[in-house]
Amino acid sequence: MTLVKQFLKSKPVCKVTFAVPAEAVTGAKSVSLVGEFNDWNPETLPLKKQKDGSFKTVVELETGKEFQFRYLIDNDVWTNDSSADKYVPSGISVEENSVVVL
Repeated sequence: MTLVKQFLKSKPVCKVTFAVPAEAVTGAKSVSLVGEFNDWNPETLPLKKQKDGSFKTVVELETGKEFQFRYLIDNDVWTNDSSADKYVPSGISVEENSVVVL
């Protein structure tokens, strides 16, 4: 999994590319990006399936903040991003959430 950050000079936002490789989601039909930036709604940020089987999306996020997030695969399996900046307890279960720091 990869996070790529592109800070914009013209405004206080960062374009963050969230990508999940094909081998991490073998056979998945859908992957959603779910986090603080979309009120944990699995329907608002679906990742687009790429020709190589990976999934990807780009989101503009405010700089100077941290955002917790996870991926939801086929509306069933939750997973973290292995390249997240850090991890924090979810507060809901023993699971942790990925965090992107901008």
